[in-house]
Amino acid sequence: MDKSEIIIGCDHAAFAMKEKIKERLNELGIMVQDVGTFSEESVNYPDFGAKVASSVASGAYSRGILLCGTGIGMSIVANRFPGVRATLCNDLFSAKMARAHNDSNLLVLGGRVIGDVLAMEILDTWLTTPFEGGRHQVRLDKIDQARSAEEAIPRTEQ
Repeated sequence: MDKSEIIIGCDHAAFAMKEKIKERLNELGIMVQDVGTFSEESVNYPDFGAKVASSVASGAYSRGILLCGTGIGMSIVANRFPGVRATLCNDLFSAKMARAHNDSNLLVLGGRVIGDVLAMEILDTWLTTPFEGGRHQVRLDKIDQARSAEEAIPRTEQ
């Protein structure tokens, strides 16, 4: 298991689950950098999603975790950052495949979609499943190539 520090963030809808996830990470001996939110007071999820995703994209953290009500909004935000492979996981199979086939470096959970027990099982699966590489690395390389090609296309003013 990767014992490096993990960066974590959430919105108000998943604050309680984030706190439980942090406890589990601490039990596993994994250091946690929490960028908020720090209460159930309403906030804008993109602010926290961007903090975590940009830290993973920059290489400051090798893995991150984001939580919001459904996980959908955080997934959209996080996957806008180059090199981030944010995966919304609501079941154990998705968590396993996210790591084994997609080398997920950012786990996204929906605090209003799954319960705490399942969230911990998903977390443990995501943390312990290794990336298989091989044909899956070829596919990840194609994703990066497609992004590079898209960035090379000049934008026209309208």
